Amino acid sequence: MTDRPEARADAATEGGQGVGRQLDWSTLPFFLELARQGRLAPAARRLRVDHTTVSRRVAELEKSLDLKLFDRTADGFALTEAGRGLLPHAEAMEAQAAAMTDGRGGASAGVQGRVRVASMEGISAQYLARRMPRLAERHPGLMIELVTSAALFNLTKREADISLSFVPVRGPKLAIRRIGGFALFLYGAPAYLAAHGTPETPRDLARHRFVDYVEDLLQIPEVHWLLDAVPAPHVVFRSSSMYAQATAAANGAGLVLLPSFAGEADPRLVPVLKPHIRAERPIYLAVHEDLAWVPRVRETVRFLEEQLRADQAFLMEGLEG
Repeated sequence: MTDRPEARADAATEGGQGVGRQLDWSTLPFFLELARQGRLAPAARRLRVDHTTVSRRVAELEKSLDLKLFDRTADGFALTEAGRGLLPHAEAMEAQAAAMTDGRGGASAGVQGRVRVASMEGISAQYLARRMPRLAERHPGLMIELVTSAALFNLTKREADISLSFVPVRGPKLAIRRIGGFALFLYGAPAYLAAHGTPETPRDLARHRFVDYVEDLLQIPEVHWLLDAVPAPHVVFRSSSMYAQATAAANGAGLVLLPSFAGEADPRLVPVLKPHIRAERPIYLAVHEDLAWVPRVRETVRFLEEQLRADQAFLMEGLEG
């Protein structure tokens, strides 16, 4: 029998061959979470245990397999060759277990459990948070976690189950598809327009002030959408938060370019040059292939796709359906 690490890792997952007979399956979640997070503390938080428990259970798994699964580095923990060999098998078992508890295997009825949806601040706070209660009405057993970040989430490391973004996320075994898009328009506060005049043509924007993102803090260049619509804006206020930008514009700081789902729903703002000034961004949905068929994830994906289709007139033109 070969002593290669990958061969021994495969043997450990074949159920009845080699050291697999001594494997304690309850250690696999600790292995998976440490592999995804790369550090003990974040893995412990996800598992709701102490970090020493994560370390101990991973050590137990390594001992039972007689394999070294992680290398300790300056940045945390990195999978060894044997660990990388074990990872897809452990993920497959995790997905099968999740399906059983979701009702696919008859262990419980209905769609239930936690689903983590990741997106940018604007689309999360100004669009998704307004729609998600409808999903709760359809599936009361679901618990949705809506998380935001200025950067893209890593679905391969299970930082989230589903991603909605206007930039395709990257990673192995991800199912990614475009499910819609949104348009952005200029908005301003009535008091600002009364004081500075309402632009009648795009050329009038040269004498106006603007609100924008903080350029050197942008982790996703596509967020700098103002430059798509106004080539040389006179920016007087910047913020890394889209909601802060809208609030500043509502209080007279200047004009702001916002997605329709944010600008049209803000009673403090009115559209400016809507037929002439606009930018567009796609919306991509991504889910890990191992989770796509799990009922709680599948139903959440279905809801998001239905909602985006139903809202396209609003998202692209700012027209309520």
